[in-house]
Amino acid sequence: MTTRTEAAAAGPDRPARPPLVRELLLVTGLFLVYKLGRQLAADHTGEAFRNAHRIWDLERAFHLPGEGAVQSLLLHGDTPVHMANAYYATVHFPATAGLLVWLYLRRPAHYVWTRRVLAAVTAAALVLHLTFPLAPPRMLAEAGLVDTARAFGPSVYGPPKTDHLSNQFAAMPSLHFGWALMVAIALIMATTSRRRWLWLLHPLLTLLVIVGTANHYWLDAIAAAALLALALAVIPLPRR
Repeated sequence: MTTRTEAAAAGPDRPARPPLVRELLLVTGLFLVYKLGRQLAADHTGEAFRNAHRIWDLERAFHLPGEGAVQSLLLHGDTPVHMANAYYATVHFPATAGLLVWLYLRRPAHYVWTRRVLAAVTAAALVLHLTFPLAPPRMLAEAGLVDTARAFGPSVYGPPKTDHLSNQFAAMPSLHFGWALMVAIALIMATTSRRRWLWLLHPLLTLLVIVGTANHYWLDAIAAAALLALALAVIPLPRR
C-alpha cells in the first residue's frame, strides 16, 4: 500500500511506485505460468517438425534470405560463434529484468506500462506455442544449419528428449527478439538522450544472434514483432 509520504513525493508528474512485494509476486507468478505452459506443449514432436517444414517452405516462397547466410558469418572463427552463443544464453533474461528494475526505481509509470506490454506479448506467445509447436531450424535437416551451441558452446539446452526445463519446440514467436525489441522501445520512451536510439542495436544484435545460431527462423522474429505491435497499439502509453 502506498504511504501518504510516498504519494506526496511522487507528485502529479511522478506517479507513485507500485508496491514492491506485489510486483515481485506478480512477475514471478507470470514467469511460472509461462514456464508451465511451455511444458504443456513440449511433447508435440511430430507436429513441431511438420510445422518447421511449413515455415521453411514459406520463407523460401517469400524469398526471405536464408538463415545460413547469417550463420556463415559466425562460423568464420571460434570467437564470433562463442560470443553469439553466450549472448543467446546470458543476455535475454538479465537485460529484461534489469530494464524492469531500472524503470521501477526511476520511471514508475513506464514500468507499469512496460510490464503490461511484456505480459501481454508473453501471454499471446504462450497461446501460439501451445497451438503451433515449432522445431527450430537447428533441428531441421532440410535447413542444413549447424547447432552452434551444441557444437561450440555454451548451450542452454540439453537433448530434447531429456530436457525437462525448457520447451525446445516453441520457436514461434521468438521472445528473445520480442523482449529485446521491447527493452529498446521502453528505454527510448522513458529517456530523453539523443543517443537513446542506439538501444535499437540490442534487438538488431539479438535478431542476428537468434538466426545465426539456428535457434529461430526469420518468421519467428516477424511474428514476435507483430504481437508486440498489437500490444503497443492496445496498451496506452504513460504520460510524460
